[in-house]
Amino acid sequence: MTPPVGSGRGGEGWRRRGAILLFVGPFFALFGAVIVAPLAYAVYLSLFSEKSSGLGFGGAETVFVGLGNYLDTLKDSAFTDGFLVILGYCVLYIPLMIGGALTLALLLDSGLARLGKFFQLALFMPHIVPGVIAGLIWLYLYLPGISPIVDLLGDVDFLGGDHVLGSVVNIALWEWVGYNMIIYFAALQAIPAEVVEAARMDGAGPLRVALQVKVPLIRGAVVTTVLFTIIGSLQLFTEPMVLDNVSDGVVSTWTPNMYAYNEAFGNNDYGQAGAASILLALLAAVLSYAVTKWGNRR
Repeated sequence: MTPPVGSGRGGEGWRRRGAILLFVGPFFALFGAVIVAPLAYAVYLSLFSEKSSGLGFGGAETVFVGLGNYLDTLKDSAFTDGFLVILGYCVLYIPLMIGGALTLALLLDSGLARLGKFFQLALFMPHIVPGVIAGLIWLYLYLPGISPIVDLLGDVDFLGGDHVLGSVVNIALWEWVGYNMIIYFAALQAIPAEVVEAARMDGAGPLRVALQVKVPLIRGAVVTTVLFTIIGSLQLFTEPMVLDNVSDGVVSTWTPNMYAYNEAFGNNDYGQAGAASILLALLAAVLSYAVTKWGNRR
């Protein structure tokens, strides 16, 4: 007797593949729409440039320049100098953010801090504030004449050329330390209690338990936050953009992301803006690979 259609192994296999496609299909559709399509369009824009005919009185025409926009971007000191700013930002920001978030998480996990739930909420609250609003809040606190902090510290110029990088780092710390602290605290809560108890029975004190037992066990969470922090640092834009109009230390091309924005909407050069964006994305991909390889080492 011939079995009904779809009742055998073949029918079961089709149903299984259909179920998998049903679950992963929306993800790939969304990934293509918000990641692949914009990147492809940026690559397309980066290969063309607007050229004026004659002496500049004629209309502009779009011409294919190949890698010309990439070469022009790499030769532009305004673009390359932005990476020096990012390097200084990372040197200050990443150790302070990772170290601060990890210290707070360890204190909360140790039980030494009273009102632990309150401090978790209080430290996480700044992350809820949008980046533009956070920048405006701290801009008020940095402005001489209206800021109580500046008056107390003796008219320190937080928006000057020598201090503006630290001011931007401070805003980012205020926004992200609590967020990463929650990630570390959740990872610490997942450590088996018997592991910590065994270390204490072997004579390890609180500091040794924290540094030699707990921190190695949440290495994966630390590496993940380092990876996201590096990528976020390369995309630094909102905070310095808010300070741009009032700070003499921040210019329109202060970071590579600001450079791409200025080329697109300031100079109307979408080709060079696309090239700068793709170069930034490639650097982020290389650094992500390097950090992931480092994190996977024993």
